[in-house]
Amino acid sequence: MTNVLENLKYLKKDMEAKGWVIDSFIFRYNDEDFIVLIKLFAENEKKKNAYALLKLEFLRLTDVNISLQVEANAAKLFVDAKPLREYFGISYSENLGSILQQFMEYFSRFIPVEVIDKKNEDQLKVMVSSLSKSDSENPNKLYCYQVRRNGIKSDGSLAQRSNFNDNKSRILRPFLYEKFKNEKNISFCYSAKQNEESTDETILANYSNNKK
Repeated sequence: MTNVLENLKYLKKDMEAKGWVIDSFIFRYNDEDFIVLIKLFAENEKKKNAYALLKLEFLRLTDVNISLQVEANAAKLFVDAKPLREYFGISYSENLGSILQQFMEYFSRFIPVEVIDKKNEDQLKVMVSSLSKSDSENPNKLYCYQVRRNGIKSDGSLAQRSNFNDNKSRILRPFLYEKFKNEKNISFCYSAKQNEESTDETILANYSNNKK
């Protein structure tokens, strides 16, 4: 089988090199726009298919709550024909296998080979929501109010911030993130209440005062 989705392999490599566990791009099909989330498997995360390379989540731009999650590698999408056909409105045909292959070939044209920094507001919103859920957090926690140094683990090492907290902060608080990006044992704290949010300057000042 040819690697019709080979761009996924290059995108995954670039995400890893740049420290991203999630990325997104826009996919247009049947005159409808979809946001496609690309997610790396977390360490020790169980795959549904042993040959999967990445996780993909398709979200309708008109209603991001309507989504389809699949695993994929460079050769195929690991999804049954029926849910894929129903989600994208692909008409049933006796030659369904050929139609699904055509779908993957068409989809492959939209897959970037590297992380594209410029994202629209809708993309950033669903990326942050996904990162929060992956970090077992309320997706409404969008308002950073402090940074904190993590505690010591049972083996004596300092606990590291999660990749999800890292990426979320790169998106929501880029200036603040730059100050702490290399201090992996510092996490960013978020609230669901906007009135609890602090400015970068206040957070930095409070952190400096707590160190004294």
